[in-house]
Amino acid sequence: MASALIIYGSTTGNTEMVANRIGEVFSDKGLSVVVKNVTDATVAELGNGHDITLLGASTWGDDAIEFQEDFDSFFQELDAANLKDKMVALFGCGDSSYEFFCGAVDELEEKMEKLQANVVNVSLRIDGDPDDAESEVVEWAEDVASHL
Repeated sequence: MASALIIYGSTTGNTEMVANRIGEVFSDKGLSVVVKNVTDATVAELGNGHDITLLGASTWGDDAIEFQEDFDSFFQELDAANLKDKMVALFGCGDSSYEFFCGAVDELEEKMEKLQANVVNVSLRIDGDPDDAESEVVEWAEDVASHL
């Protein structure tokens, strides 16, 4: 059975909601799924023991891209991750009224390129309330699951 590790950082609960919904879709597809808050995860877990790693982060900041506080320290340690040629998918929540809409996802994409990870799908960017993007989340998760 293929397995997925989903790590998210969430302040308002939106990114957590998306992570859990992705996990449900994966489970429905027969995948083994571990969903973790970034505060309970370590960089050493990435790429080890799971067929795919998903990273989800919300974006903060008016003047610059800022990760959610708990995710920021995790991001700073990502250079030590064992993700070369490993399957990865990225998602995040944001607000398109801000200049850096889902900028944290942009930063993650750049980091995955440097780490030579195999990003398997276009990153998912949710604008506003994830409940309003339910079908988009499910469709994206199903597409990511199809790579396993």
